[in-house]
Amino acid sequence: MAANDDGSGGETSADQFPFARSYQIEALEQAIKQNTIVFLETGSGKTLIAIMLLRHYAYLLRKPSPFFAVFLVPTVVLVQQQAENVRKHVDLKVEEYWGEKGVDFWKAADWKKQRDENQIMVMTPQILLNALSHSFLSLDDIKLLIFDECHHAKKKHAMALIMKEFYHRRLCDGASELPRVLGMTASPVEAKVSNSGKDYWEQINNLETVMNSKIYTCASESVLSGYIPFSTVKRKFYEDRELPYHVLEALKSNLSILRKKHEDKVSTTTLSTSSMQNAMKRLSKLHSAFVHCLTELGIFLALKAAEAYSCEKTDLFTWGQLDVRGESIARDFCKDATKVFCSYIPKEWSITQVNEATVSIGLLSTKVVCLIESLAEYRHVKDMRCIIFVERVITARVLTSLLCELHPKLFDWTTECIAGNHSAMQSQSRGLQNKIVEEFHKGMVNIIVATSILEEGLDVQKCNLVIRFDPASTVCSFIQSRGRARMQDSDFLLLVKSGDEKTLNKVNNYLLSGKRMRDESLSHASEPCGPLEKDLYDAVVYHVESTGATLSLSSSISMVYFYCSRLPSDGYFKPYPRFVIDKDRGTCDIYFPKSSPLPHVQVVGPTKMLKQLACLEACKKLHSMGALTDNLVPDTLEKEADDEQEAGFEYVEEQVQYIPPELVGFGDNSTNLYYFYKINLEKHFEYEIPLQDVVLAVSTELEFDNEGLTFDLEADRGNISVSLTYIGTCELTSEQIILTKQFQLIVLRVLIDRNITKLQKPVDFFKIKKDDDVAYDYLLLPSAGPDKAQMVVEWKAVRAAMFAYEREVNEHMCCLRGNEHQKVHTKNGLVCSCFMEKSLVCTPHNGRVYCTTGRLPGLNGNSPLEITEGGVVSYKSYYKKRHGIDLRHEEETLFAARQLFTVRNALQKSRHKDKESSSSAGVELPSELCFIIMSPVSITTFYSFSFVPSIMHRIESWSIAHNLKKMHLCHSMPNVNVPAMKVLEAITTKKCVEKFHLESFETLGDSFLKYAATQQLFKTLQDQHEGILSPKREKIISNDSLCRLGCNCNLPGFIRNEPFEPKTWIVPGDRSSSFKLEEEVLSDERKMYIRGKRVIKKKVVADVVEALIGVFLSEGGELAALSFMRWIGISVDFVNTPYTRALTLHPEKYVNIQYFEALLNYSFRDVSLLVEAITHGSYMLPEIPKCYQRLEFLGDAVLDYMITVHLYNKYPGMSPGMLTDLRSASVNNDCYAQSAVKCDLHKHILHGSQDLYRAIVTTVHEFDQLSLKTTFGWESETSFPKVLGDVIESLAGAILVDSGYDKDRVFQSIRPLLDPLVTPETLKLHPVKELHDICQKNHCEIKKSAKRTETDDGRFSFTIEVVKDDIVLKDSCMAADKKMAERLASKSVLKLLKEYLSAA
Repeated sequence: MAANDDGSGGETSADQFPFARSYQIEALEQAIKQNTIVFLETGSGKTLIAIMLLRHYAYLLRKPSPFFAVFLVPTVVLVQQQAENVRKHVDLKVEEYWGEKGVDFWKAADWKKQRDENQIMVMTPQILLNALSHSFLSLDDIKLLIFDECHHAKKKHAMALIMKEFYHRRLCDGASELPRVLGMTASPVEAKVSNSGKDYWEQINNLETVMNSKIYTCASESVLSGYIPFSTVKRKFYEDRELPYHVLEALKSNLSILRKKHEDKVSTTTLSTSSMQNAMKRLSKLHSAFVHCLTELGIFLALKAAEAYSCEKTDLFTWGQLDVRGESIARDFCKDATKVFCSYIPKEWSITQVNEATVSIGLLSTKVVCLIESLAEYRHVKDMRCIIFVERVITARVLTSLLCELHPKLFDWTTECIAGNHSAMQSQSRGLQNKIVEEFHKGMVNIIVATSILEEGLDVQKCNLVIRFDPASTVCSFIQSRGRARMQDSDFLLLVKSGDEKTLNKVNNYLLSGKRMRDESLSHASEPCGPLEKDLYDAVVYHVESTGATLSLSSSISMVYFYCSRLPSDGYFKPYPRFVIDKDRGTCDIYFPKSSPLPHVQVVGPTKMLKQLACLEACKKLHSMGALTDNLVPDTLEKEADDEQEAGFEYVEEQVQYIPPELVGFGDNSTNLYYFYKINLEKHFEYEIPLQDVVLAVSTELEFDNEGLTFDLEADRGNISVSLTYIGTCELTSEQIILTKQFQLIVLRVLIDRNITKLQKPVDFFKIKKDDDVAYDYLLLPSAGPDKAQMVVEWKAVRAAMFAYEREVNEHMCCLRGNEHQKVHTKNGLVCSCFMEKSLVCTPHNGRVYCTTGRLPGLNGNSPLEITEGGVVSYKSYYKKRHGIDLRHEEETLFAARQLFTVRNALQKSRHKDKESSSSAGVELPSELCFIIMSPVSITTFYSFSFVPSIMHRIESWSIAHNLKKMHLCHSMPNVNVPAMKVLEAITTKKCVEKFHLESFETLGDSFLKYAATQQLFKTLQDQHEGILSPKREKIISNDSLCRLGCNCNLPGFIRNEPFEPKTWIVPGDRSSSFKLEEEVLSDERKMYIRGKRVIKKKVVADVVEALIGVFLSEGGELAALSFMRWIGISVDFVNTPYTRALTLHPEKYVNIQYFEALLNYSFRDVSLLVEAITHGSYMLPEIPKCYQRLEFLGDAVLDYMITVHLYNKYPGMSPGMLTDLRSASVNNDCYAQSAVKCDLHKHILHGSQDLYRAIVTTVHEFDQLSLKTTFGWESETSFPKVLGDVIESLAGAILVDSGYDKDRVFQSIRPLLDPLVTPETLKLHPVKELHDICQKNHCEIKKSAKRTETDDGRFSFTIEVVKDDIVLKDSCMAADKKMAERLASKSVLKLLKEYLSAA
């Protein structure tokens, strides 16, 4: 039905349809009063009636009302089309639904969201049927239910089942609130009928009964003819002439020979069984299509069919799931058929020669010639819009090809083809179909050759000519195709074979059918709808009381198949139910895959219903076992309650940053008790300036671990060892506190800013008391030496801060006399030279800050100076020429000085070792140019304090880690001693660019978390298959889950995720910035302070959680790690639980016990575990009840964990990241698979898959050609079936369970199979990772593409292109699978890139 059938070219008003026709108003009035089926011609405006009814019900649908309307359309094509049409005219929220949107896998919460957000749902009937069956939607909430093309509501169609299984059952139960039903159709009769009115009424009555609706229609076509034009029906007869007999037989024979040839070719390939069957079916269908074209259309169009199918690439035709090798053989068959057909076409013949001779030699059939002649009669039509309806897709395709070749030889029309998009032989995208229809609207396309899809599918422009090339199969098809001819003076042309009385009578009957259906409907209009036959709605139905979900006999079979499809599978086995029906005994047995908790079901019943009864019984049992949820969907699709909690968690990347309370205070300057710590500095390099220890004073005692706090700094010239030592307590007076704060403020601000003008603002703010503000509050003082007395502080240097602004000029003189104590002129005035010798000065003429180191006897303003340009001048001349300054006291001695040191991040790893720059070299300064800031203060103090920001950043970070550690221990094991420095490592990311980061601990913690969660799920959910266990484990260990748990424990605030930047470091006591600290009380009443916010990705939080697990595991063992996991919110235990399951009787029949026990050096107490460990899912014999999937799930985790622990312990000094690379190289399926082949495990696997057998044979053959020194997989250039690696893991799982979860015993048994393990010396990065890392480091652009080749073995070709400096490095490699092809291509391009970079 057309979406724009409103019968008007005008716009819709806001609240009424003034252009509605009289019959539309009548239909609306009836639909408001009762359930109605609107039976009107195509183009008469049925959609407008539905829209008017929707607007009538709109007040009941507006939110917050829980009610909604459902608009059902028979095809996906119509969903978006009708939804858009409704949106244009109704101010309600409309949403559309179809299978590809993933609705089959939606859960109750997903549907609830749709109900809450939308008021009109447009969907296909099967979606609503499923949602009602699972009780995701309820009829009680639907106020209006619209069925477009409702004539489909019969038999087992979803429209009929919705009404029978839900509507009528609720009606029978006496429900009063049922949805209003509106059906729409151009023909209430769909099937073939006789010319008897009784037959018509029987079908109409059936439709009314199922729909519980009465038909509304017009009394005659004359009522509609005033509004819509009707086409003129014309019959065009063609003579039936067959292809010459000898030609036809010869061509059929040749096609049969070709088919046999290519079938033999298929049978000799290594295709899988299913692919081979698909290829054989494809050849059979191609053969049938060619024969059909020969007999019905002629040799030329058979040739066009062969050419279309043999086309290498086409948008119209694809090959579905056919293996690429089978596809290649099918195309070869088409190409050979093309050659055969070409041999029967005369070379001199042209398509324009449509004459008697063309027909006589069979090039075109008389029917095709009749079509061409009929179109030729309409050549005078300027704006042609024509649809040619055909039965088969291939007919549409070849007729389109023919008409395109005739353009513009016979007529100037453009032709396109529209065929269904679910054809078994070829398909056409909906996007392309919509594009063709749009071009048809615009006149760019004049003729569309179409299958039935255009009868009730796409919204097509009104036509002036519709041709039925093939006769309509039903009344409905006839009426709908005729309805496309809606232009004024349009024609509906029927091609009929001369003398075919049967077809002619059918056509005549179709022409009268409209009147007969109207007459029968009107004559019974006053009769109420009859009751549905009881057995139709009273059939066996399984009902779940808690949810209202139902399952009927008709839907039970599809549910069983759907359930099996959700079970675990691999490339060699797709789980499916196996049915054994014994008609003589009246029994049906269903055997389920081994991963199902229900192995077998048997029922007894009537032969016709056996399969349905068995499936319904199976579904009941699956539900009782929990394999089907209360909504009767597989439990793998159901959301658990805590998912809603996760869904409610919205992570915000902008997270706070914590500051430890030990370094924070109110800045109170009154007398206070301080805890003193000496920061000992020891340099490991030669440098003329010594280091001076620094004293840290805090008002809150720092809590040390037993080992204290030590770390290294990286200076420009080498390493500096730092250690923090507790000295004792001391009470400082208010004067000392103020003095110290002024000292550290001046020293550190000048060092950081290197600019004296920026110092004024902090000094001014310091004078303003703001004791009520929380800020960094600790003291940093220069140490006087090793003594632990109060005089450990060099107070003389501290008091130097008072020089510039609190002393009178005459105080700058000393009472001493001699050469060392002479008066000199400065910017401060006349001072004793001793004040200039060790002081902090600035030179206003250039704005620089210097530290003077002593007098330079013998040098004054008149002394010679070698300048960089060459030559010698006096200092006086230099300053005059360079700075325009006249030295007035040139006779005064000059002073040696150095520029201040640059404050750098000394925590950053592998810093560039700068040579001593000229800026830090010595200079000679006239005192009269200097302004003294501090005096006396040594250059040693400034050198030492240049490292203070880095030192305090590390102390602050360490204190943060210590607080996190204490916060955890308050809730768990208090006797676990985990060093705070290790905790700091776990909360420090790689972005900090320090010597340590979390990666090693993260890798260790990840493996333990995976194992802990795995064994917990394995023990507690013993009746659940791997397909349920894996998602449940993923929920526990996923980044989303770990991030949520980490946020619940305030972890983001502790994370260190940015490199230290000294320029933004806050000097304690500096209140000049807008920086403020905010207090936050954590869950355990522990107080922290917030220093702003920064961006932390969700994965970083998850990584820190894993790293902290790794820290507690490494330092405190598994119990400590489990304790931390419980604190974070992951509750698991290692309690041994017996593994209960159905046992394999007489396991010695299926497995060589001696071989395995010798191989594994282990004696099984329960040998049936060994049988389970080597049984693949394809081994369907019921004697072995389980396959290896559960044990593989467990073994994968324990091997990952044990190998990771082994590597971590064996190489304790490895750099962060090395453990990750070692683990990746050791724990992968290729490694395990190679080990399995080496010890001949493949010979013992129990399976029933021919594909797996072939893959193993090929793999073993290729493996024998290899000479591998190691087992890590990516050195190999062949891929391995995953099953081989799975068996190694399942054996590990079997040993773990059999040994009472003795992980060490597992490693002892499996470790020898994996020898030799990769070492740091033998490690080679995975080529894909290495190429990515190098490209990222060197800023290269990388492009990748993969495609399947059409070689006999169907290999993959992978191409990688790297662009560096406009140079393209490119290579392609082929392999049996995509991953291996990518690996080989990466290795090749990696080699090229390394050669290029080394040459550059």
